[in-house]
Amino acid sequence: MQPKLKRVYLPKIRTVVVLGVFAALVVLVTKAALWSMRIMAETGLTPITVARLALDTGTPLKSTDNRTNLLVLGIGGGTHPGADLTDTMLVVSLDLGRRTMAMISIPRDIWSDTLQDKINSAYHYGEEKSREAGKTGGGLVLSKAIVEEVIGMPIHYSLVIDFSGFRDMIDLVGGVDVDVATAFTDPEFPVAGKEDDDCQGDPKFRCRYQALHFDAGRQLMDGERALMYARSRHAEGEEGSDFARSRRQQDVLVALKGKLSHPSSWLPPTRTIQLLSVLDRATDTDMNIGEFLTIGKAIAKTKESATISVVDELVSPPVWLYGRYMLVPAESYESLHGYIKEKLQ
Repeated sequence: MQPKLKRVYLPKIRTVVVLGVFAALVVLVTKAALWSMRIMAETGLTPITVARLALDTGTPLKSTDNRTNLLVLGIGGGTHPGADLTDTMLVVSLDLGRRTMAMISIPRDIWSDTLQDKINSAYHYGEEKSREAGKTGGGLVLSKAIVEEVIGMPIHYSLVIDFSGFRDMIDLVGGVDVDVATAFTDPEFPVAGKEDDDCQGDPKFRCRYQALHFDAGRQLMDGERALMYARSRHAEGEEGSDFARSRRQQDVLVALKGKLSHPSSWLPPTRTIQLLSVLDRATDTDMNIGEFLTIGKAIAKTKESATISVVDELVSPPVWLYGRYMLVPAESYESLHGYIKEKLQ
């Protein structure tokens, strides 16, 4: 290169290269910052939140009167009729200050004047409206609103679980120990996949069902067995009631909560990945990741838990009044609200 070219143009070329590299770095840093801000907004996982999850409680949660209320819904899933009717409706009420938890079981047969139907249809109607509008999340929104009417308390978050994922999660942690209070037999437990089987012309469709029996006492259940225990609804006697079924569902959830509270359930790391994968596939929620992890940690750290039954506050009116079996408050919704509030204190 000639001396003049070296003296005049080489510095300019260097300057252009430096400026180009600097501009590229600015663009990369800006994109990374915008990407990080978007991820933090969507997930709720900021550096401060991660630090608080590791050292303290986690991200701040919505609450009313020091209580954070989570609605947990359980659906059967699949493509058969009624697949998105909620078999399980449970409100988990957390007092984060006192580190206590109460589970309020909501019978699915309660009548809703708003829906003009049973409350377990709220998720179905909400999802239907969402699909018509080309949106998502309507099932959770409507379910929260309807349950708020029933219990007289705000629902801050909601979570819907496909029962198949519930089964897989229990299997991943090696099963759960459940205390069966009363032995029972269910002669008509549905056989998965045979909902529409014509049973070779059998007018009673007996091939669609199987007999199911549980002895009383503490027993280890795998995912399939725990799911049967929680979903059985045709048992003989009192165990065939919706109320007994709600109690059994709470039994399984408490047992699973206890299992997940042990660090060993999350080891080795591959199991943690599997558990998180099952959660992602089998659940839908309006919580971001930060809120989800914070509530999970709060539940795991509760010192005391209680169950609240509203059985004594409900009655079944004559069938002709609604055209089918239904439950309504014995006095009024206001008295039901007062009963729940008193039990929470």
